[in-house]
Amino acid sequence: MKKTILSLSFILFATLGFSQVLKPVKIDSLVTVSLPANFTKKDTLGQQIYQGTASLGFISVIRAQNAANNKPLNKEKDLKKVFNTFADGIRKQSRNGSIMNPRDTTIGNLEARVFTLRVDNSGSTGEAAQLRKFILIYTQDVTYTLEYYYPEARAELAKAELNEFSSSIKLAPDLKRNDQYISNAKGLSTPVKVGLYGGLPLIIIIVLVTIRRKKRLAAEG
Repeated sequence: MKKTILSLSFILFATLGFSQVLKPVKIDSLVTVSLPANFTKKDTLGQQIYQGTASLGFISVIRAQNAANNKPLNKEKDLKKVFNTFADGIRKQSRNGSIMNPRDTTIGNLEARVFTLRVDNSGSTGEAAQLRKFILIYTQDVTYTLEYYYPEARAELAKAELNEFSSSIKLAPDLKRNDQYISNAKGLSTPVKVGLYGGLPLIIIIVLVTIRRKKRLAAEG
């Protein structure tokens, strides 16, 4: 899947001037997203790849079947590790790429990771900087990678179309959080941990000092 995603970096934007209205397309029975009317579909190595040229950017959706022996994730932190590994892998594929604005969001009942890869090859190939907006949706069985790829110079112009694409992602209600990870236990939050592990010793010290003071006062009395 990573090699397929990397290959999209070499797409030329000569045809982006032709307006393409986005229309809903069922990727499978669980996921629907709007794509340009001219989209193409390829089936290769357990992946379905949808690609199409929109008005101001290039859209790609990859539906990749996970390995048959893929183990269910246990906790939310395991899902975040998957997200981080994916984003780092994408960054490493590009010599001059950097991750921008990574964040987690919710689509339907699932958690998703959103980030932008900025690729600036102007110093080596003279190519203008490009932005690749990724939306990653992971389930135990399938991973969905949705991308909107456009020249940085068109960032303001492409905002509306990018938002239209992003907001068009619809997930079937059948997809639940336990399709991503098993346990809903959140554990202790960072502030609680700081308060517990940092504040508890202080409380113990105060109690000990108070007891000793009372004993000393009692002995003096």
